[in-house]
Amino acid sequence: MTASLSPSSFHSRRTARSLAPRRLLAALGLVAGLVSAASAQTVMRINISIGKDSHQGVAIDTFAKEVEQRTAGRYKIETFYAGSLGGERESIESVQLGTQALTLTSTGPVPNFVPDARILDIPFLFRDKAHAHAVLDGPIGQEMSKKFEPKGFKVLAWCDNGVRHMTNSKRDVNLPDDLKGLKMRTMENPVHVAAYKSLGIVTTPMAFPEVFTALQQGTVDGQENPLSVIMAAKFDQVQKHVSLTGHVFSPAVFLMNKSMFDKLSADDQKAFMEAAKAGTVANRARVDADDAKGVEYLRSKGVTVIDNIDKAKFAAKMAPVLADFEKQFGKDNIDRIRNTK
Repeated sequence: MTASLSPSSFHSRRTARSLAPRRLLAALGLVAGLVSAASAQTVMRINISIGKDSHQGVAIDTFAKEVEQRTAGRYKIETFYAGSLGGERESIESVQLGTQALTLTSTGPVPNFVPDARILDIPFLFRDKAHAHAVLDGPIGQEMSKKFEPKGFKVLAWCDNGVRHMTNSKRDVNLPDDLKGLKMRTMENPVHVAAYKSLGIVTTPMAFPEVFTALQQGTVDGQENPLSVIMAAKFDQVQKHVSLTGHVFSPAVFLMNKSMFDKLSADDQKAFMEAAKAGTVANRARVDADDAKGVEYLRSKGVTVIDNIDKAKFAAKMAPVLADFEKQFGKDNIDRIRNTK
């Protein structure tokens, strides 16, 4: 006996069958929407040449977090550390070519790309960190930033690498003559090389990722870097003499490929700039913290730290090369920096 369907039950089943394709289409539409949203996220890379637990690491970590928040997740910044994408010079070149979107670098290798930036690396140019910040965050820093743009870079913000000091594995350095004959790794920077040669140092320009091994193997006797870098790179394991010469304030800079920056909307450009400023705040706070604890930390590792250096004697020894820098860059330009309040 065949059961018959009532009109109402037949209608219910027909309605259910007609709704099924619609539900399927709706589900597919939801999936497509999620895929579209995911694919709308743009991923960019930024890197540093030293480790994550450092003044530069906190800078790019803060930057990455801020970009993602300020763009509601439409941009994601992948962070790389310890030279995993190359040294500073190689990374700057990648950003210039557009094979990498961003990098955070000291100004050490920058003059190879933007020659005008050499002036920032003159020894004993800045009185202290506060003076350097006033210069970099003010009109002079803004003018310098503009000089990067014809070379293919957008400066997002200036931050700190720190105040540089001398380290070596041979002897205590109290006076300029104590440096004579020491084979020292220097940054790939013509201003640094010329200045250190005037102290009798045998200069050896070298990319940062190579430095620890070169010190460990005795290829070079020493190097010079801020306390933040000395600690982050664990140079205390291979350098037992540190002298707080404070001979150079070393800026750092957030760089972005100019074409990529120009393609951002006005709101996103602002988001990237503000994120870099937040990174700078975190970076400078970490540099201050490292400077405050650095001497005690190094001494706890068995390092001899000479902290009563007469910097005037080092500046006097460099007098001829500093006079040459005045000719190269213009005394008025240097005085403008020195006289900034």
